Amino acid sequence: MTGAHVKGANGVHPSSSKPTKPRFFEDYGVWKQAPVLVGSTKYEPLPDVKNIMITGGAGFIACWLVRHLTLTYPEAYNIISFDKLDYCSSLNNTRMLNDKRNFTFYHGDITNPSEVLDCMERFNIDTIFHFAAQSHVDLSFGNSYGFTHTNVYGTHVMLESAKKIGVKRFIHVSTDEVYGEVRDDDDDLLETSILSPTNPYAASKAAAEMLVHSYMKSFKLPVIIVRSNNVYGPHQFPEKIIPKFICLLNRQRPTVLHGDGSPTRRYLYAGDAADAFDTILHKGALGQVYNVGSHDEISNIQLCRMLLKEMGIPNESEEDFHKWVKYTHDRPFNDHRYAIDATKLRHLGWDQKTSFTEGLKITVDWYKRFGEEWWGDISKVLSPFPIVVEAEVMSDKEEICDEPQVPKKRKLSD
Repeated sequence: MTGAHVKGANGVHPSSSKPTKPRFFEDYGVWKQAPVLVGSTKYEPLPDVKNIMITGGAGFIACWLVRHLTLTYPEAYNIISFDKLDYCSSLNNTRMLNDKRNFTFYHGDITNPSEVLDCMERFNIDTIFHFAAQSHVDLSFGNSYGFTHTNVYGTHVMLESAKKIGVKRFIHVSTDEVYGEVRDDDDDLLETSILSPTNPYAASKAAAEMLVHSYMKSFKLPVIIVRSNNVYGPHQFPEKIIPKFICLLNRQRPTVLHGDGSPTRRYLYAGDAADAFDTILHKGALGQVYNVGSHDEISNIQLCRMLLKEMGIPNESEEDFHKWVKYTHDRPFNDHRYAIDATKLRHLGWDQKTSFTEGLKITVDWYKRFGEEWWGDISKVLSPFPIVVEAEVMSDKEEICDEPQVPKKRKLSD
């Protein structure tokens, strides 16, 4: 059924697809002690934008944009956060907005056409940020059907619904992983580079992009595609490496690296990511693709050293380091690095403001204070390769050892 909103405009719309466990709606008040974190940009509001739907709004990156737009443009924009409340979501990420007149949470699933269309019609949506996706690469190797269903079919549902109601902007959030692996001596990749995904997650995101492009060409849907590198910061579910390792160390437990810890990633602080999406909304051109990239490229083993230092844990000697850093087998395929060129976005006026050192300090402090309570019990997700079964996280039983696991040699394509 399609029910009415509860508690007025800021209530929760009951989803008809699957009953959501009460834990998602339980409020223990932890969010009241947390700082309200947003980006720093502010632009002249757009006259043709009024009602903005943000899918995955209770998840990590999207919740930063939800808070930022709600609080930065209180008189200009109404923000509708649309989320099915999957295992990695939390209403704590947006509860501080519940008393804001320009914020509404809608409990719905992007793979349910009736819920998506109801939300768009009910709130007269003119602009969409489509963040909602299955995004944890490790899980995509064992549950690839789920990634295809959510990321491809879910995007198709969003596009078809957006076409029906005639939205003015459809901003599709993709990933730098659609480009595939980048060799150490290769140039940073531009928006025009060939897509060459190497894992089921990245392939599903590339497939979603093809649908977005087809709706732009076939139906003149006004779209923008955004490809970002790794984003980190407070509010990220601790299945990802930075919050997971912080939470492990905070429990006096060692971190566990996949393989030999040599793969590198570029990291962008979530506040800078929110600024990027705000900039693209106000300055971006329809029909364009924008890379959102950081300059901070860090190997996984280097990240361990930085976290140990930030948390005041001795790691100078090899003995101390190996006490806190263990190893397990690698993913079936682990891209060595990604590297994108964000010059095009910088020409719109955006730039990275938060250094990795500064952002890591903020992030460590937040997880030390709130990481154990924000999502409930996170014990199972802190294992090296957790498994998700029907929105429940299960621990793995992978072997952990003291020595780096040397990856199999493989030839990179020319």
